[in-house]
Amino acid sequence: MNFNLTMIAQALSFLLFIWITVIWIWPMILVKIEARQKLIADGLAEAERGRSSLADAQKQTEKMLREARDRAHQLVTQAEQAANQRIEESKAQAKAEGDRLLAAAKAQIEQEVQSARQQLREQVAALAVSGAEKILRREVDARAHAEMLDRLKSQI
Repeated sequence: MNFNLTMIAQALSFLLFIWITVIWIWPMILVKIEARQKLIADGLAEAERGRSSLADAQKQTEKMLREARDRAHQLVTQAEQAANQRIEESKAQAKAEGDRLLAAAKAQIEQEVQSARQQLREQVAALAVSGAEKILRREVDARAHAEMLDRLKSQI
């Protein structure tokens, strides 16, 4: 093979190109590559933090939902208890009102019975006086016999 000056010049210029590339261009490329690798690594780390944050948020959401369900259950239970208590109070008030009305009716009936008895006694006394007057065929003095009629009323 024939090496001539052109070949040697081409080899020297290629070596010079490699040496310039290694000294000035390669470090700039490495800086850009390292910056890109750092950017990618930061992005991946941020994505991982985002996933972790999302998982924490989901856990918090589930916890809050669970607490809300528990609170709702407590409120429903309290409402049912309050309703049952009001029903019992209403029943007790209705029973007390019924008892009061029954007692008032009994008292009124007793009063009417006493009034009827008193009227009956007065009528019996009047009939007895009338009968006695007719039997004796004379007039009875009402003042003199008032005491006797009172005793008769109390006995009847």
